[in-house]
Amino acid sequence: MPRTSKTTLVLGGGNALGAYLAGAYEHLHRQDVQPDWIVGASVGAVTGAILAGNAPEHRLEKLGQFWAEATQHTYGALGGNETLRQTYNGMHSVMTLLFCRPNIFQRRYPGLWSILPWVPNDVAIYDHSPLRSTLERLVDFERLNRAEVRHTVGCVDLESGEEVYFDNTREEIRPEHILASTAITPAFPPVEIGGRLLCDPGYANNLPLDPLFDEPLDQDLLCIAVELFSLRSPQPASLDAVLERTQDILFATPARRTVKALQREYALREQIEPKGPRVRLLHLAYQAASHELATKTFDFSPSSIADRRAAGERDMAVGLKLLREEEGLDGRFRYWSIDSEKAAEFGAPAASKSELVRAA
Repeated sequence: MPRTSKTTLVLGGGNALGAYLAGAYEHLHRQDVQPDWIVGASVGAVTGAILAGNAPEHRLEKLGQFWAEATQHTYGALGGNETLRQTYNGMHSVMTLLFCRPNIFQRRYPGLWSILPWVPNDVAIYDHSPLRSTLERLVDFERLNRAEVRHTVGCVDLESGEEVYFDNTREEIRPEHILASTAITPAFPPVEIGGRLLCDPGYANNLPLDPLFDEPLDQDLLCIAVELFSLRSPQPASLDAVLERTQDILFATPARRTVKALQREYALREQIEPKGPRVRLLHLAYQAASHELATKTFDFSPSSIADRRAAGERDMAVGLKLLREEEGLDGRFRYWSIDSEKAAEFGAPAASKSELVRAA
């Protein structure tokens, strides 16, 4: 009997870096790879809601609309000089912090002013309620809650630190669940749902692989995990680069720990039940270009958004090619971790500085 496989998509958080998710999904869509289950955190939850809440033929259009509205309507970067590009990126990050993005967040009062002793206290700098209106325009929540595509949204309880997951096969997913998943503190305020104060899970588990393995597997599993921070980087040579690396390590480390735990678990499972359901885990990680800054998650410039989408599309193409080439490999758990520095070996452009690593 041929083995059947479930296809899952796990999408991490990273605000403006989420354009990489859009590019990665665009390639999946063109290859007719449709997920049965999407797990998302932060902008990954937004992306997952747009995908699960629209018919396949409308998903790219709605995803493109979200990023068209999020992108700053300015000029593209001029020339290839790295210093000029860093200045360009930095200016757009400052513009975002000053003027916000109208389809995602707006100013909040007193917000940052609350640090002054004579101003009333506040819990966030910005207000991300505009995202609710965006979701209501771009997501058919009735369709999403029919669970034709399973969608799981990750959050964290701000008081207990416990990870909290909402799943459209168990409960109704509403815009406030997505807002809770995107409430990265202290930028955005936590969201109260069911008496719990919930926020973005990024500090705890930015790439939520765990829900896939909380239930016993009854068939093979293909998991495509797309992360927006990378553990790989050249040695930092400036204060900004150190800050960027600190951010990358903070957000990317939990996923590495989860993968290592899965490798240990399935090594034992293979000894006990070698013919049991197999797991194939393709792990893509966006590795920022050398001109990106520590404020990259607020850089919604046209050039940066376009670069990230192109990187996601390129890396996904490499990943799918690798999966096809090694489709018949034995073993209950196979893992491939992909960024792009050596992607030229697999037919992708060599312009990126990321690296492809393969591990059994």
